[in-house]
Amino acid sequence: MITAHTDVVGSLLRPAELIRAREDYAAGKISAAAFKQIEDRAVDAAIKLQEEAGMEVVTDGEMRRLSFQSQLPEAVEGFGMWDADAFLWGEWKGEDTGVGDKTTDRPAQLGVTGKLRRKRHLSAEEFVYLRARTSKIAKITLTSPSLYANFWSPELSKSAYPTLDGFLADVVDILRDEVAELVRLGATYIQIDAPHYPLLIDPKMRSFYESRGWNLDEWLSRGIEMDNALMRGFENDVTFSFHLCRGNQLSRWLVEGGYDLIAKPIFQGIKAQRLMLEYDDERSGGFEPLSVVPEDKIVVLGLVTTKTSRRETVDELKMRIREAANFVPLDRLALSPQCGFATSIGGNAITLADEKYKLNTIVETAREVWG
Repeated sequence: MITAHTDVVGSLLRPAELIRAREDYAAGKISAAAFKQIEDRAVDAAIKLQEEAGMEVVTDGEMRRLSFQSQLPEAVEGFGMWDADAFLWGEWKGEDTGVGDKTTDRPAQLGVTGKLRRKRHLSAEEFVYLRARTSKIAKITLTSPSLYANFWSPELSKSAYPTLDGFLADVVDILRDEVAELVRLGATYIQIDAPHYPLLIDPKMRSFYESRGWNLDEWLSRGIEMDNALMRGFENDVTFSFHLCRGNQLSRWLVEGGYDLIAKPIFQGIKAQRLMLEYDDERSGGFEPLSVVPEDKIVVLGLVTTKTSRRETVDELKMRIREAANFVPLDRLALSPQCGFATSIGGNAITLADEKYKLNTIVETAREVWG
């Protein structure tokens, strides 16, 4: 099991050159080869940023993605019409960043319309490129299967998938096959992003998910069983982490509330060895739910916010780590940002200098706490 005390969630701020290039490529203004060169440069810069900070774990910054969850619909046929708005719907609440609150309706056309058929692997390109360019622990991120309940519609999906269960069963098969391919390619650390579980804390969001056909208990049992299906049989080869947050788009969030309602079924039910938990402010509640974390798991505390430019201090972070150590022994704790810096291509309302400072502060804190 990977025991690193510094970690990253996944995404980093996209450079302006990459954002322009994605638009130009979509418009047919540049070739695929030219676009890939720009993507590669962005990944190289992301790796350099993390390595120079001293991070033990390195990702490719998710530079090749529109959103953290776009890899599946991009790589698989059957998802029908979708765009960036498919990942941005909900009652988003803003920080003091100039972004502000915004409610975005679920796109009316969103819904799986055909049987899923993989066109390519989701993340093999990302991992192979990353693996060849870092000596650090190379982490790749996938998504929780039940997250894609958002893409199932009782009306639009009925001809291909009359039930949510049938649709998600095919999602599980595709994602498990992706894990197998990553393992074949030498991956040793895979993260599963599951932000929809904390959304169940909020009555409005829970009402949407329950409208898909499963009640709260089913989401916390059947959903977790699907997550475990991705990991089953690979535990000796790979360390898995499980990331929970409350929404992270353009410096906004969706819900607030402690982990109390979901802590025991998730912390004790999920087979991942590392729990990556959002804890950057009061929206996440206290550390008390950590008391139910099993002894075979490491808790990665997401104490450093990616939503604002607020610059945490080493002393502040050390104090919060000590508070968490009242519930989980210090040697089973680690430190990370609370979420990605750019969950979607637009990124949060912070600067590259802020991002660099935060990564450096994580490393400096970890050295003082764990040596």
